[in-house]
Amino acid sequence: MNSADSFDVAVVGGGHNGLVCACYLAKAGLSVVVLERRHIVGGAVCTEEDLIPGYKIDVGSSAHIMIHLTPIVRELELERFGLEYIDCDPFAFAPTIEGEAIYFWRDVDRTCQSIARVSPRDADAYRRFVSEWGALNEGVFEAFLKPPTMINLGRHMIFRRTGNHTTPVEMTRKLFTSYGALACETFEHAGLRAALVWLAAQSGPPPSAAATGDFLGWHSMIHRSGVRRPRGGSGALTQALARCLEHHGGEVRLSAEVERIEVAGGRATGVQLKDGERIEARRIVSNAHVHTTFLKLIGSEDLPDGLAKRVKQIRIGNGFGMIVRCAMSELPDYTAAPSGGQAAACHQGLQLLCPSLEYLDRAYADYLRGRPSEHPAALAMTFSAVDSSLAPPGRHTLFIWGQYYPYELAENGSWDALAEREADKLIDVVTRYAPNVRGAVLNRFIQTPLDLERRLGLLRGNVMHVEMDFDQMFMFRPLPELAQYRTPIKNLYLTGASTHPGGGVFAASGYNTARVVLADVHGGFAKRLRRLFQSLVV
Repeated sequence: MNSADSFDVAVVGGGHNGLVCACYLAKAGLSVVVLERRHIVGGAVCTEEDLIPGYKIDVGSSAHIMIHLTPIVRELELERFGLEYIDCDPFAFAPTIEGEAIYFWRDVDRTCQSIARVSPRDADAYRRFVSEWGALNEGVFEAFLKPPTMINLGRHMIFRRTGNHTTPVEMTRKLFTSYGALACETFEHAGLRAALVWLAAQSGPPPSAAATGDFLGWHSMIHRSGVRRPRGGSGALTQALARCLEHHGGEVRLSAEVERIEVAGGRATGVQLKDGERIEARRIVSNAHVHTTFLKLIGSEDLPDGLAKRVKQIRIGNGFGMIVRCAMSELPDYTAAPSGGQAAACHQGLQLLCPSLEYLDRAYADYLRGRPSEHPAALAMTFSAVDSSLAPPGRHTLFIWGQYYPYELAENGSWDALAEREADKLIDVVTRYAPNVRGAVLNRFIQTPLDLERRLGLLRGNVMHVEMDFDQMFMFRPLPELAQYRTPIKNLYLTGASTHPGGGVFAASGYNTARVVLADVHGGFAKRLRRLFQSLVV
């Protein structure tokens, strides 16, 4: 075998977690190859230019939030490789059909001034909320950047001080309540409650789910991270990561679909591509979905007893969202925006279009019956307002994410048949807040839960890979025996949204996995040195 076909590490899948992991390993001096099945790197952090001619269209995540709380962009020097972030401030805009609006700015005082215009008492409550949850989540975030052991979780989260507002017992109660209930007990104004709950709902579990209080509390950290966009589209991040990897001697292979992870004697030894090529690697890191990794890429005969059954029991769920990517002749002209909308601050960040908690509950009830929400909540994004490179001169983009949309439909429904109808509904939702929208749509690209699975490998359309319920988080994600990024198969590791701390443009999993791999590499080297020393002494 040619030496070019043998590597220290092969990474299966070129999503942002796999690329971050690969960059750190290559920077440490290992020979690394990333194997991506699609024609373009990035996975669910990817921008394509041929979907609507003349427009740069994201096919996965669009808003980058949590990665800015990590050291990754700085440590990998991604600006050297073409990455430029645009700060979107205000990071969120929550209008009502009646004409009120709340702006969420990076600056807490400025946000409270906006809230005070609709509810003075809630402005004070919001300031306390950000303070107490920000203090707690500083510790949560430190736990996110380490493997999820009981020691790490206890040190950074359980025994964390949260200031003078709330006792530890009361804070624990809030953590274990639902984020919908927490919003109702904390705030009075229906529009503020709806905005915060709708943003929290992006992680997947419904507002009524127990032990999700921090899905709401995490909002406090956005005042620290902000919402940012890479110039040129969401995929500019993963393109910069690919260039970083190549700079450090790594390799990215596109259209290189892995057919099988090879295992011999309980040890991963390499991969076989769909075209028949075999690549040897001392270690394999799978950035693929946990189900894909263990139930498709590895033969059942190579899995420890009982593991396949346990992996099958990991809950993926039934999808939960879809998105319509629109080419526009003009920006939405929001009725609630003071300047008329088209040149206003409302287009900087996320536009939260959800009138009430009851509205969101009804949308979720439709989903539970296996039907697309009759009246979906929508999150609109108009990043061409801050980045003119996304559309031709005088044109714009509008991305509309909606919930709730089941992957598996009742009554043998077909997403291929329903896609256009449901896209019309989402456009209608935005049009209620900005009456010019329907007439401004020039073209559109629709991503149903089925398309998310086909295009990006997001099984059953779940953008978080597996459900973000408490019993599938931290040291339970995706299973206790897989939570440390190592697997029962020696030299096989997991990274990506299936693992701690979950989905979103975060890259903490890739960062953590790289450190685990390097610890094993260096630990193995130290053992060999000790054995050599002992043999010399003898």
